[in-house]
Amino acid sequence: MPRDKDLKRLVRARMTKTGEAYTAARAHVVRAPRKSNAVDGALASTTTIAQPAPADYPALAGMSDDAIRDATGCTWERWVKALDAHGAAELSHRDIAALITEKYEIPAWWTQMVAVGYERIRGLRARGQQRNGTFGMTRSRTFPVDVTTLFDAWADARTRRRWLGERGAKVRTATSPRSMRLQMADGAIVAVGFAAKGKGKSSVAVEQAKLPDRAAADRLKQIWSARLDALGEVLAE
Repeated sequence: MPRDKDLKRLVRARMTKTGEAYTAARAHVVRAPRKSNAVDGALASTTTIAQPAPADYPALAGMSDDAIRDATGCTWERWVKALDAHGAAELSHRDIAALITEKYEIPAWWTQMVAVGYERIRGLRARGQQRNGTFGMTRSRTFPVDVTTLFDAWADARTRRRWLGERGAKVRTATSPRSMRLQMADGAIVAVGFAAKGKGKSSVAVEQAKLPDRAAADRLKQIWSARLDALGEVLAE
């Protein structure tokens, strides 16, 4: 491995060439095979960065194996193997999502979650960071209601106002009972995905992208945690 200053120089050179964020550029640099001379200068060896173990995948992706398997039918280990086989680590986020859409039949919102989780596992973005350097926020919750009831609590404007705590939000697009895009009063777009979790149980996952920094992402996580708490109270009535 190169020394820290050499690594930074190589990363910055790739950033200049490709326009990638530092995290993505560094992942490519450290993953590339590098030759280092032996002490006597006569031998050379090839060194690569160790890949994370499958047991680490859920923590790196930010979503449990149970959640991703319930929604898509595959664990993170299976997704990583499948996407690696297609060379996804060398693709942009848009191309990874397109690959998943073309090869596998899963809901559009979960296509994005698989792509993001894979990028985190392969070191192409930090937790909460987008490939363009901005940050995103995700929150999820499981409720003791069927997925149609959960979806309707978001889709119905009157019910939504009771727990969302914000007027002016409206549904831009929706596919019942799987996903929707919600436009907030300030114009921000929130992607929402729904999944059945067995008899009388379902989950919702919320994602908001294009946030300027981690602090903004953390603040929105707290806000959405409180909103999901309020949603649980409405559903329990």
